[in-house]
Amino acid sequence: MKGARKTKDLLYEQVARIGKVFSSPKRLELIELLCQGEKTVETLALEASISVKLASAHLRELRMAQLVETERQGKNICYRLADKAVADLWVSVHTLAEERLIELQLALQKIATQPDDLIPSDRDTLIKMARRGEVVVLDVRPTEEYLAAHLPFARSIPLDELRQRLAELPEDRPIVAYCRGPYCLMAKDAVELLRKEGYKSEHLRAGVAEWDMAASRQ
Repeated sequence: MKGARKTKDLLYEQVARIGKVFSSPKRLELIELLCQGEKTVETLALEASISVKLASAHLRELRMAQLVETERQGKNICYRLADKAVADLWVSVHTLAEERLIELQLALQKIATQPDDLIPSDRDTLIKMARRGEVVVLDVRPTEEYLAAHLPFARSIPLDELRQRLAELPEDRPIVAYCRGPYCLMAKDAVELLRKEGYKSEHLRAGVAEWDMAASRQ
């Protein structure tokens, strides 16, 4: 019995390693950033607003838990998620948190744009509308993230280029902007800019990771 108890404790201890990795807000943010594609530690540090030293420490923890992989590319070491399952776990965790935590729900309400009922309630309808050209799906992430993966029929205009490239967008169709996911503010800022310029626009909360997980469940 004592040996069986020791074995059982060891099993739970190993599973808990994943939970410990997910207990850090900054490590969660790094995982979300890596859902967009592979990145160097310098890029991750800049986008997460932390030092390279701290980013390296967090990435080391993620690597020890077998959640990220590295590859040397010239002088740089690039990080990427070890498997799509890591992105799916991130989506599952934040979705559960949004369903259960009132504080998170209130925080999300503060960054939500006022809806204009432009976005269909299901993804299939949105894809069909985008295919027919009835709406414009706009990816406002950096270009390299768009090239790594993007939503169907989406066009790329990074947020920092949007004001200068407004003429590329049709004025007679709704524009649905998205970025890295529900905690990214780039799409919110894009929608605010577009509405000020007279465009009909709405914020799609889902990013590539959320979209892919929904697709895999169909």
